[in-house]
Amino acid sequence: MPGYAEFYFNVDHGYLEGLVRGFKAGILTSADYVNLAQCETLEDLKLHLQTTDYGNFLANESGPLTISTIDDKLKAKLLAEFHYFRNHAFEPLATFLNFITYSYMIDNIILLITGTLHQRPIAELVPKCHPLGSFEQMEAVSIASNPTELFNAILVDTPLAAFFQDCLSENDLDEMNIEIMRNKLYKSYLEAFYKFCEKQGGSTAEIMRPILEFEADRRAFIITINSFGTELSKDDREKLYPTCGKLHPEGLQLLANADDYEQVKCVADYYAEYKAVFERVGSGTGEKTLEDAFFEHEVKLNVLAFNNQFHFGVFYAYVKLKEQECRNIVWIAECISQRHRTKINNYIPIF
Repeated sequence: MPGYAEFYFNVDHGYLEGLVRGFKAGILTSADYVNLAQCETLEDLKLHLQTTDYGNFLANESGPLTISTIDDKLKAKLLAEFHYFRNHAFEPLATFLNFITYSYMIDNIILLITGTLHQRPIAELVPKCHPLGSFEQMEAVSIASNPTELFNAILVDTPLAAFFQDCLSENDLDEMNIEIMRNKLYKSYLEAFYKFCEKQGGSTAEIMRPILEFEADRRAFIITINSFGTELSKDDREKLYPTCGKLHPEGLQLLANADDYEQVKCVADYYAEYKAVFERVGSGTGEKTLEDAFFEHEVKLNVLAFNNQFHFGVFYAYVKLKEQECRNIVWIAECISQRHRTKINNYIPIF
């Protein structure tokens, strides 16, 4: 019955929604970050993290702590939580959770292809892949020399097959073509995810709409800025833009015709949300980058997702907030390790 979905939501999904809200209560607060930033060594950092929900997640590490160990353990903890959600989910939540993993799969494929292009051994590349995006045939990616081969040999049996239709070509996989492939895959993925959320309707569509619109628009801005000074034509650039954002269609046309950063900024000025993001960017050293300003806005949208009940958006928001938390902890650990304390507070607080 349309309009009464909330009455039945808890039958299949109530337990997991309660669980994810409980996990959200364990996300580090501003006070935790202040304490982490005051640590003198990585051992101090480990001791402070033991007083949070992370508990003894580094307890089994013998020998000196390294940044990569901390990063791996943070990802492993998130992976364990995510797998618990996924293994206990009914449809359509199961499909929604699968969609969350697809973006990591895309990044992993691109990482492996780029690494292979630079003659890096596959055994060295696989540990660098995000565990949320791992799949069985991943290591075989290195044998493909063009996108059609990659699809026919490996990806045809993976969930990414549906997003690959626009990428099929006989062009050799050089750096430019790999980047174009990444953006085409992301475009298809975001549009499919947006359509899926709209189909769910209710609070899920209401919450996920602004989050996915922002993700689509962020990619359009970044693609435009990164394409300056490259061989990518304006027409080809426009084909890479996801069309499920607030910028579609007028904003995307303006971005497609932009020639420099100032013109991109002018396009953002037409949209209050993005105007505010670009205004936070500084040009001096130590000031916010555009990437940081986008991350801040993303955190704000994901935090807002928890204000409503009976929807799937909390699962997406939780994964993204934990990912930001991992970036924050690794940033602070890097600054401590390199004794570069002047920039230690450049993390993005969540609560």
